[in-house]
Amino acid sequence: MRVIIFGIVWVDNENFSFLRLLAMAINLYRRHIRMKEDVGLYFLAIVPKRPLRDRIREIKIEFAEAYLSKASLRSPAHITLHMPFQWKFDKEELLFSAISTLVQKVNIFTIDLNGFGAFKPRVIYLNVIAPETLHELQQDLNRMMKREFNIFNANWRDYPFNPHMTLAFRDLRPVNFDKAWKENKDRVFTESFEADSLVLLKHNKKEWEIYREFPFSKR
Repeated sequence: MRVIIFGIVWVDNENFSFLRLLAMAINLYRRHIRMKEDVGLYFLAIVPKRPLRDRIREIKIEFAEAYLSKASLRSPAHITLHMPFQWKFDKEELLFSAISTLVQKVNIFTIDLNGFGAFKPRVIYLNVIAPETLHELQQDLNRMMKREFNIFNANWRDYPFNPHMTLAFRDLRPVNFDKAWKENKDRVFTESFEADSLVLLKHNKKEWEIYREFPFSKR
């Protein structure tokens, strides 16, 4: 008898009963669950302080109500420097140490926000006028993650770094994108803030939370 469990083909014979197959499958499943429980999902970003962060959240709420795009509400306003990655909980200190060492050489810098932009046909964001310091930090961070932990930034080969603050994306339907872009492409929004830390965000199985901040050096 051939039995397929979790994608594995098992061949039963007189010395290998179905009950033994079932027991092995249950053990595999339990091991899989334990592995998932031991691993968290993280990403690294620049996150503005309040009250600017709250002001941007209000715009996200506008988009959720007017254009039915709520996905961006699951994270605070941010500029992604490293896309989400998995990491074991019991090795977080290694990650913390490496990031702390990296940011020691980074001075506090200013980021400007100016108007709205889009990645057609699904993403609308606030334009980020990024200084060279931000680009250098992103490059250094991705090199460090690759070298120290063999973690690669998703899509880094296909897309150059284009810093932005997302307002609506994954669940923004094309028809609503067209409406949202038409109504917001010329909308005025200007703001500046000091980037004084690199932020590690962690997923709590519902949304992204600010988990740890790594302060930059003072000017």
